[in-house]
Amino acid sequence: MSKDVTGKGEAVVSTVSAERPEATAPVLSMRGVSKHFGAVAALTDIDLDVHAGEVVALVGDNGAGKSTLVKILAGVHPQDTGTVNFDGKDVTIHTPVDSIQLGIATVFQDLALCDNLSVVDNLFLGRELGPWRLNEVEMEVQSWKLLRQLSAKIPSVRIAVASLSGGQRQTVAIARSLLGSPKLIILDEPTAALGVAQTAEVLNLVERLRENGLAVIMISHNMQDVKAVADRVAVLRLGKNNGTFRMKEVSTDELIAAITGATDNVVTQRAAQTGAAAAANAAGTAGTVGGADRLDGPGGGSLPPGQAPGSPGQPGSGPAPEEGAAP
Repeated sequence: MSKDVTGKGEAVVSTVSAERPEATAPVLSMRGVSKHFGAVAALTDIDLDVHAGEVVALVGDNGAGKSTLVKILAGVHPQDTGTVNFDGKDVTIHTPVDSIQLGIATVFQDLALCDNLSVVDNLFLGRELGPWRLNEVEMEVQSWKLLRQLSAKIPSVRIAVASLSGGQRQTVAIARSLLGSPKLIILDEPTAALGVAQTAEVLNLVERLRENGLAVIMISHNMQDVKAVADRVAVLRLGKNNGTFRMKEVSTDELIAAITGATDNVVTQRAAQTGAAAAANAAGTAGTVGGADRLDGPGGGSLPPGQAPGSPGQPGSGPAPEEGAAP
C-alpha cells in the first residue's frame, strides 16, 4: 500500500501491484524518438520503457543525449520524430505545464530552490493554499506529511533552505515534486557533489519512491549508486540506444563497455603491455639460465671465461692416451 498526497490536502491510498514491474503495461513508453539541433543529431530512434514501481537508471558518457531526453519529457524541447506514450495514451508534450499535468515530475540537478525561503515556502511555491490569504497551518501539515512519506530527516519546515545540507535540499526538491501526485519522477544526477552520508540519504529516498509505486528515471554517472538502487539500466551512446540491462544480470565492466563502446581502454591496454613485457623478461631469464646449465662441466663447475668445451687444458678433453704411454 502507498499514499499519494495531493496539493489539496487529500490522501489517496493506492495499491501497488506485487507483480514484477515488467508484467504490467509501462507507465512511459518511448518509440523511435529523435531530436536534432541543426546538423547535430542529439537523439536518434530512442526506445525506452519505464514501469510503475521500477527504478530505471539512464547512463551514458557526456554528450550521449541524456539531458536532451529528459528535456523532451519535461516539456523543454519537443521531439522531432517518434511517439511518447504515457499511462496508455500517446501524448505530445509542448510545455513544462503539459508535463506536470500529465503526471511527470522532474528534479533537475540545480534543484531550483530559493535559499532565502523556508522549507514549507519552497514546497508550495506557486501552489500556495488559500484563495484569499495563505493557509499557513494547512501547508505546514501537508509539508510534514510529504516529508514523513519519504522518511526525511528535516529538523523543521520553518527553517531556511540555506541552512540545510545537500541531502536535505535534495529531499525538499523531491518532496515538492510529489505535490501533484505524479506517476513518473525524473532525477537528474541526484547524488552529484554529495558526501557519503548524504548520498546514502538520497538513495534511501529513491527506494521510498519505488516502494510507493512510482516510476523513477535516475540519471547518474556513479556506477555504485546505479547498482545500489536501479532495477534496470538503459545505456545511451552518441544519441542512440546501446543496450538495456537488468541490474542483477550485468557487471560493472559490461556497463562501462556499453557506455564507452568498447571493452578495451587505456588502462587495460597498459596492463596488457606490462604483462607482455614481464612475460618476455621471464622467458629471457629462463633461456640464459638454461644455457649456463648446458655449459657446466661433469663436476657441476662452470668453465673458465673464454674457454669452450673440449678445448686444450680442460680436464678430460683431447684424445685418449695410448696404451703404455705416460699420462
